[in-house]
Amino acid sequence: MDWIRYAVSWGPNTLCSTGEEGQLNGVKGVAGMDIGMYAEDYVPKQFRIQAHALREEAWPGLGGIPHDPALNPLTILLVTPDGEVTAVLDVLSKDIEHEGVRYRAAGLSSVVTAEAHQGKGHGRQLVAAAREIIAKSGADLGIFTCDRPLRGFYEGAGWRVLEGAVLVGGTPEAPFPSDRPGFDKVTMAGFFTERGRRGAASFRDARIGLYPGEIDRLW
Repeated sequence: MDWIRYAVSWGPNTLCSTGEEGQLNGVKGVAGMDIGMYAEDYVPKQFRIQAHALREEAWPGLGGIPHDPALNPLTILLVTPDGEVTAVLDVLSKDIEHEGVRYRAAGLSSVVTAEAHQGKGHGRQLVAAAREIIAKSGADLGIFTCDRPLRGFYEGAGWRVLEGAVLVGGTPEAPFPSDRPGFDKVTMAGFFTERGRRGAASFRDARIGLYPGEIDRLW
């Protein structure tokens, strides 16, 4: 998916208000916040600096590593009226083949909320907005993994657990599965198109070849 050309009711590389009711495209959340959607290379400097700082706080030494351009990285931010970034995530996308069917897939990566704003609904609002954006992008499905304790957080934002599913990242030659030793992951998903919904059952209790490459080994 080329997010530069993709558009919902508001386009990419934009900053849109959630309004007094805290709602954008049917996504309810913290009132008065703005949601910014930018292709990774187009994030405004003032937001890019803040997003980097949030990620460095969460993952020291890794906050500034860019995604693989082949995955069409899209950065989505939650921003106060004063320009403070309170939460940020990236959406990555690629075509995958599963059970002989080709799907357009997208998933969440590098989700973080500023420590000062945790517990206020900011992260949930952003994750729910990302789900809505993916659903309107033409993707057949959204799919990603999270640590098991975060399952409820993502379910609260509209995502559903794919019971028994394992995402296999990395490459076919050097696979990086989500059930590798030391991981305790669950697979979250949403099926948005007729093709996606028709094939949804085949993703349960399955090993799903995501294969995003060596840079973003598992989103």
